[in-house]
Amino acid sequence: MRQRRRIFGALLAAAVAVGGVVVLGTASQVTATAAAGGTGTGYLHTSGNKIIDSTGATVRLTGINWFGMETDNKTFHGLWASRTWRQQLDQMAQLGYNTLRVPFSDDALKSDAKATGINDFTNPDLVGLSPLQILDKVIDYVGQKGMRVILDRHRPTSAGQSALWYTAGVPETTWITNWKALAQRYTGNTTVVGADLHNEPHAEGTNPAAAGSCWGCGDTARDWRLAAERAGNAILAVQPNWLIFVEGVSCPSGGLSNVWDNDPTNDEDCGWWGGNLSKAGEFPVRLNVANRLVYSPHEYATSVYNQPWFSAPDYPANMPAIWDHYWGYLYKQNIAPIMMGEFGTTLANPVDKVWLEKLMAYTGTGVNGMSFTYWSWNPNSGDTGGIVGDDWTTVNQAKQSILQPYLIPPTGGGTNPTTTTTTTTTTGGGGTGACTSVWKLDNSWQGGFQGSLTVTNRGTTAANPWQVTFTLLAGTTIGSGWNGTFTQSGTTVTATAPSHAPSLGAGASVALGFTANGTTGAPATVKLNASACT
Repeated sequence: MRQRRRIFGALLAAAVAVGGVVVLGTASQVTATAAAGGTGTGYLHTSGNKIIDSTGATVRLTGINWFGMETDNKTFHGLWASRTWRQQLDQMAQLGYNTLRVPFSDDALKSDAKATGINDFTNPDLVGLSPLQILDKVIDYVGQKGMRVILDRHRPTSAGQSALWYTAGVPETTWITNWKALAQRYTGNTTVVGADLHNEPHAEGTNPAAAGSCWGCGDTARDWRLAAERAGNAILAVQPNWLIFVEGVSCPSGGLSNVWDNDPTNDEDCGWWGGNLSKAGEFPVRLNVANRLVYSPHEYATSVYNQPWFSAPDYPANMPAIWDHYWGYLYKQNIAPIMMGEFGTTLANPVDKVWLEKLMAYTGTGVNGMSFTYWSWNPNSGDTGGIVGDDWTTVNQAKQSILQPYLIPPTGGGTNPTTTTTTTTTTGGGGTGACTSVWKLDNSWQGGFQGSLTVTNRGTTAANPWQVTFTLLAGTTIGSGWNGTFTQSGTTVTATAPSHAPSLGAGASVALGFTANGTTGAPATVKLNASACT
């Protein structure tokens, strides 16, 4: 049996019983925001395997999942942390994530739904708001930063995943009605670009009594492809500008693989929950509005489940063919865009590091690469961890360094304090000649700050390998850093070149980003390979 299991960390607030009616399309509108820069202009649509904006420019969504609205808290996790919700979004944008995928359950959409687990000291503006009102505020601020939002119907209820898109308590009619209500709520708001219809439809039972989601089997009660058409077309009738994101299944028959049942039809090739789109070429999703379909597989590593391909003798050379089979062919044959809605790992196993590096390379570089939203921002995903640690601030640099070359940062406003200091020197040494440094304070909060130090080699030869040193104020310590390996001794910080980019050529620059704990202050005594920049 090949499936995905996720165990979330303990929640801070108890579950709140809900029994209200579903909130319909009469909910208040939020201000429309036109995203620009890294995520394009206006609404998005598709052309072949590309996502394009209203001007025809190609857009690559390189985003992050921030979960919680699908759980008993019914709102984003980490609102209990000692930093504001805006600071978390600021940091996502600064790290280069241009899209926010928001998982939710139908429970969070009920009229009497209560949002819990909110720190009333750091986030007093959220106290007393409903889950949808909090979502409105997040969407509005995300739009100001030039980011986009994808809404993900993650679960019918906060109790857990479901193999089908409906349950006895949450019928298909409720699922579609809620999607139409959300489409109406955000009509005119170009920050919200689409609907991920249902998270990880998967197999259940064994043939001939399969009870899970199939693809192309023709049973309207189980055929996820047909259900995606019904929901997608209902949404497009309300909001024809949205993208419709359709995940795969795990086993196309909807039954779990079982080699001991003597039924060869049940020994099919199965994959991750939501990750198997191998039948989408033969049985495509048909929408009434052209150029709106995006296929959205999920892909995971051994920290989620140890699939047999991870132990193959030709690993990792075998992985591109596996990805081609399950979903990559849709992109390579120019059938439709791919947006990996979830992928992640704890990186505890060295096998997983190789997997993540290979997967990112497979997606391609630059704006023409496949889109993705990494799982997750949250540290409390039990089988993957997060981009930030348990303090909801410190960046997991091992993960971020692998993702960073593929991120296309948003271009937008915000309320970040910014200070830039430039110093230049003509002294040289160590073969690098002169160097310049530019400091940019991206964000600050009580007890810490985040910024980037850009060092440029002004010499005539490359610094190979390069090393940058600088000093911080007494008592200030590095929390996390990226684009280099950071160490600290007293007030002196040393950033050494990563193994994949050891050389800093003449005229080239490196932007050393980091968070720090302590008093906000610009780095001083900056040196490149012993040549002083200040």
